[in-house]
Amino acid sequence: MATAVTVTAAPVSANECIAPSNPGGGWDFTCRTIGRILTDLDLVDGNVQVTNMPGGVGAVTFAMVASERPDDAELIVATSTVGITQIAQGRYPAPLGSMRYLAMLGADVGVIAVDDESPIQSLEELNAAMIEDPTGLVTAGSSGAGGWDHIRLLMVADEAGADDLSAIRWVQFDGGTDAVTQMMGGQVDVVSTDLGEIAGFVESGDIRVLAALSDDPIPAFPDIPTAASQGIDVTGYNWRGLYTGGDVTDEEYASWVERLETLYNSDAWQTAATESGLVPIWRGGDEFEAFVREQADVMEQISRDIGVIE
Repeated sequence: MATAVTVTAAPVSANECIAPSNPGGGWDFTCRTIGRILTDLDLVDGNVQVTNMPGGVGAVTFAMVASERPDDAELIVATSTVGITQIAQGRYPAPLGSMRYLAMLGADVGVIAVDDESPIQSLEELNAAMIEDPTGLVTAGSSGAGGWDHIRLLMVADEAGADDLSAIRWVQFDGGTDAVTQMMGGQVDVVSTDLGEIAGFVESGDIRVLAALSDDPIPAFPDIPTAASQGIDVTGYNWRGLYTGGDVTDEEYASWVERLETLYNSDAWQTAATESGLVPIWRGGDEFEAFVREQADVMEQISRDIGVIE
């Protein structure tokens, strides 16, 4: 008589990271990289499921978590300066305090780019074009009008002396990758986004980056000139972080913060971050919660200053 053999399946993790964008963007990178390293370091059981949920520059995901999964301690969601800017401008269906903000693990650098075959060769030439005929170029990024990608471009144009910022044409895409693809197809002239979202296009030579909106040259791409080095004193960092539902317990929240800090300090994260153009930066737990609220206030004021909101 054959002996029955009990087979125990490997544990399947219920942990999930939602990237509120299409594959290939910065939020997607955040979830996939953090999810992989969490598994590699045995900080979670099994794999982390990555779900792409584009829509409303994060608003669709935010609404879903607030209404359907506010106490799901196995769920984390990628966010950034872009998302907090949208909240500060009242573009999300729930308030900032609907979520608990876990940690920031790095900051992406904003860049202004054109197609490699564009007649625009420098930031000076771009600014001259925007000043001479602000409606003559189609600009784009991964946020809506008044979002962080848009604000960064307007800050550059304003510093250069453009009078009518509202006349500069802007198109929104769900991710910098989508914006660059449209630019390469001739539908868009200029893209303002994060370097991490389009690093592959930079490496392949398909696009020309006119300026990095950073204090110093980016270590992974030292040949890209900063805006400041070209006489435009503008910086525009986009931090990368995670939130979870607002009803997650203090114990569950603290567990995520602890695991993410361990991940941040690992060689795996430090290497992955720097190779993608991120500047590794850690803020976690209560410190990050306070930082997010301060950022929301700053973004609201900037938005008022440039006329995006009243």
